[in-house]
Amino acid sequence: MNDDAPQDLDPLNADDGSMSRRSVLRTTAGAAGIAGVGLGFGTLGTGTAAAAENAPAAPAASPARKGATMAGVPFDRRSTVRVGIVGLGNRGGSMIDLFLAVAGVRVVAVCDPVKDKAEQAAAKVTAAGQPAPAVYANGEDDYENLCKRGDIDFVYVATPWDFHFEMAKTAMLNGKHVGVECPVALQLDQLWQLVDLSERTRRHCMQLENCCYGQNEMRVLRMAHAGLFGDLLHGAGAYNHDLRGLMFDPDYYEGPWRRLWHTRLRGDLYPNHGFGPVANYMDVNRGDRAVSITSVGSPSLGLAEYREKHMPKGDPSWKETYIESDRTISLVRTAKGRVIRLEHDVSTPHPYSRINNLGGTKGVFEDYPARIYLEPDHTDDQWADFSAYADWDHWLWKEHANPPGGHGGMDYMLVFRLMQCMRLGLVPDFDVYDAATWTAPVPLSHLSIKAGGAPQQIPDFTRGEWKKARSGMDSQQPDE
Repeated sequence: MNDDAPQDLDPLNADDGSMSRRSVLRTTAGAAGIAGVGLGFGTLGTGTAAAAENAPAAPAASPARKGATMAGVPFDRRSTVRVGIVGLGNRGGSMIDLFLAVAGVRVVAVCDPVKDKAEQAAAKVTAAGQPAPAVYANGEDDYENLCKRGDIDFVYVATPWDFHFEMAKTAMLNGKHVGVECPVALQLDQLWQLVDLSERTRRHCMQLENCCYGQNEMRVLRMAHAGLFGDLLHGAGAYNHDLRGLMFDPDYYEGPWRRLWHTRLRGDLYPNHGFGPVANYMDVNRGDRAVSITSVGSPSLGLAEYREKHMPKGDPSWKETYIESDRTISLVRTAKGRVIRLEHDVSTPHPYSRINNLGGTKGVFEDYPARIYLEPDHTDDQWADFSAYADWDHWLWKEHANPPGGHGGMDYMLVFRLMQCMRLGLVPDFDVYDAATWTAPVPLSHLSIKAGGAPQQIPDFTRGEWKKARSGMDSQQPDE
């Protein structure tokens, strides 16, 4: 869930706000896995804050389409997918291993302003038996030169959030498909720009939501589509992850970029991990759509209390004023009347949970821990063992029972499946409309909280295409 963020609430003080891009985030190489994405590339400009803060509520009508829809548009088939990787911190530096592990993929170029990280990534490529990739490490804007190359099919972006929009835009303008770590942008107008640009350039722009490829998520998806939950009624997803220690650790996030967003927005900063899977269960943008969001937020106390206990008085973090709600709760309503609850909390002590809940007229599933109750299988009002439904695993998990990589294998599943779609000329499992929808709660939850919980309209980024049923994550195994 960037480019411009709020100023009229409790903005950064003058000392912080006057810092240059390079002085604040000169080498933001941090952010691992589900905790976030990070790596070199600059800071959050105060313009980002201002634009997100002052962004208007979504209009009732979608703007006119500037190009043909990208819904259902396949990739061009190719024998080898040539990849450029932008951002080589904890996230990008680990994901490169997965691109190198998939047959038919070649890493052609790598980019990070931290030269050591770029060179380490290049060494991984040659160690995997591939030709040495081009290295782009000449400042924060060198990614533009990577995107201009004629021998790249797909650009993978794993940088601090405020760079995502510009990098996705640059990749498409240079004829590349692009996949971006969460969130794809932070403003509604940016989301619309990415939709329009994807349609105009005929290039896919995807939110690389790894949680959609989790084993439990994919099993629930298949069960829901097979009708085991009956008519779907409600779902829930979250990013509840205690990140206090990591956000104040200079060796994890290089620079304070992740923490600084807590000085700029009040709403759900990271909805994608929870929203994406539930949206897939309910065929959002494929027969249903998210129409509005209502959000409330608790006081912002957790980061300040943590700082008081753990940070010396001379630390630069003492110049920061935190306004992000410690716990944000949002209710998303769909066109079919279903309800999706989203939660975000990275500032208070609690066990990790994405909730991952789905309920219908025949029963309910909830994760953390995984448990299920379905009629007619269960009649005793007691949760049952979800492992009993392993036969419903998606074909990806049956084909790759012990996938490499982090987060229980979901990262590898994402990379394998995306590269497979590109090699075989298939329609991607999700597209720019999903990226925009799953990210829209970032600015809209902030606006709803500012307006005392008033509902905010979620734009129809598909411009009516959502009414047509079409395939998505619940794919058929292709013939290689």
